[in-house]
Amino acid sequence: MQLYNSLGQTKQEFVPFNRDVVNIYTCGPTVYHYAHIGNLRTYIMEDVLEKYLRFAGYNVNRVMNITDVGHLSSDADTGEDKMLSGAKREHKTVLEIAKFYTDAFFEDCKKLNIKRPDVVEPATNCIDEFIDMISVLLEKGYAYVAGGNVYFDTSKLDTYYVFGNMNEEDLAVGVRDSVEEDESKRNKTDFVLWFTKSKFEDQELKWESPWGLGYPGWHIECSCISKKHNGEYLDIHCGGIDNAFPHHTNEIAQSEAYLGHKWCNYWFHVLHLNDARGKMSKSKGDFLTVSLLESKGYDPVVYRMFCLQSHYRKPLTFSYESLDNTAKAYDKLIKRIAAIKPEGETDSAKAEELIGAFKSALDNDLNTSLGLTCVYDVLKADTNGATKLYVLGELDKVLSLDLIQEQTEPAAEETPANAEIDALIAQRTEARANKDWATADAIRDRLAAMNVVVVDTKDGIKWHFAE
Repeated sequence: MQLYNSLGQTKQEFVPFNRDVVNIYTCGPTVYHYAHIGNLRTYIMEDVLEKYLRFAGYNVNRVMNITDVGHLSSDADTGEDKMLSGAKREHKTVLEIAKFYTDAFFEDCKKLNIKRPDVVEPATNCIDEFIDMISVLLEKGYAYVAGGNVYFDTSKLDTYYVFGNMNEEDLAVGVRDSVEEDESKRNKTDFVLWFTKSKFEDQELKWESPWGLGYPGWHIECSCISKKHNGEYLDIHCGGIDNAFPHHTNEIAQSEAYLGHKWCNYWFHVLHLNDARGKMSKSKGDFLTVSLLESKGYDPVVYRMFCLQSHYRKPLTFSYESLDNTAKAYDKLIKRIAAIKPEGETDSAKAEELIGAFKSALDNDLNTSLGLTCVYDVLKADTNGATKLYVLGELDKVLSLDLIQEQTEPAAEETPANAEIDALIAQRTEARANKDWATADAIRDRLAAMNVVVVDTKDGIKWHFAE
């Protein structure tokens, strides 16, 4: 299996530290509000990664944190704790806010067929672990106390910007507050490990520590929670690209300073979900949620399929036109699968061939778009219904699109060619929205080979068979 590793910006063969178990850590949500669909794109792709590793024969231990304290509204270690902000907004306690939005997050995950990680650990459960790691960093000379807070000293590192020449736009979240200055820092890139009562006096959650009454910084929680449940060696760390700097950069700094050896081998970053105005985020008011999509009549699984049509390392542009095209393609796909009669015995050799093609697609840096094409290849395969249904069921262990559904009434006949054409049209719409003209042109050529004429109109893409 080849995975693109953000640490080095190259596609690399995936080799775990220990064949017996693959340890994965996922940056979980800050539970101060509902997750928007941009956040959830990342969790969908991480879910596919985990399920594919299991499908490929690995045992997986996937750990996720829940940030219920310490995540400030600014990446410059300034501003208000997001949890406190949420509590004020809704006139509830921080713990009430945390429970409500943690439950809401996992309810959204359930609707999107995202598996719950093996371990889910709230930050507030691990205060002792945070204090221990910070104490060791102080003893080793990697941290210092100033202005009532404990800081990590980045000048002690040989290399701090470990992710190299990442796209400036992707790093914008990390540098947007660089004009602000914390006079207690020795270096501009130093970051807070522990805040004391000298800051944010209205902070609701505080704990006693060797440095005074206070609470942890955001970055320390992921290092400690991963060490607690994944051990000292982590195979894959997942997250959105906007977390690469400063959050993941700081995790590497403090983890490797504490451990004294390399911590994580592979970094799996999912790119942004955009709309016509750019990256979606709560702060911009672009607050599309799963519940909102449902209220407009969309099955959440359609949004999952929409995400799988694009590679996780490409920005994905959301529009209702694209989602409508995906919904049509999904509906026709499900009807076509429902029309398959489970006749004959499973042809093991043919099944192995079809599943092998799917594995080749996913082995190539989790190419879910090609993986979806494999679904249509199964439908067109020269084999019996029992074999097709078996293979589709196997593929859906990874895709989780509810491909095999119970039918309460006979399914309407669906032209096989039309179902595949609609899926290609949906992919071309998404490619055009992302200005990926090469992919859009390649799909047009493929449709032309199927005797399909594509017409781009102001109302979207129309098509008909050539006369």
